[in-house]
Amino acid sequence: MRFVIWAVRLVVFVLVLLFALKNTEPVDVGLYADHVITAVPLIVVMLIAFAAGALCAVLVLLPASMRRRREAARLRRELQRMREAAARDAVPADTAVSPDTIAPLAPL
Repeated sequence: MRFVIWAVRLVVFVLVLLFALKNTEPVDVGLYADHVITAVPLIVVMLIAFAAGALCAVLVLLPASMRRRREAARLRRELQRMREAAARDAVPADTAVSPDTIAPLAPL
């Protein structure tokens, strides 16, 4: 399975590399207030746009991720407390319980 994952990663990397090499011509980038940056390689503009989109996605997903982490930590603590309580309440294996304690014999 690892081989397949690395093969897919390699194919994606090669495709992105070829795409970047085909898009090196300079473009003009218009910003706010009629400010223009000239002769910027297209791949740089695309990389900046991708990075900005990825950053926005991370910022949107961050609160839910932190909430899940806190919930997982809380559940781990609760599980640990329950295990400790079960260990504390458990009857040691070497202690023999007499049958009369469980079901006392009554004369008929």
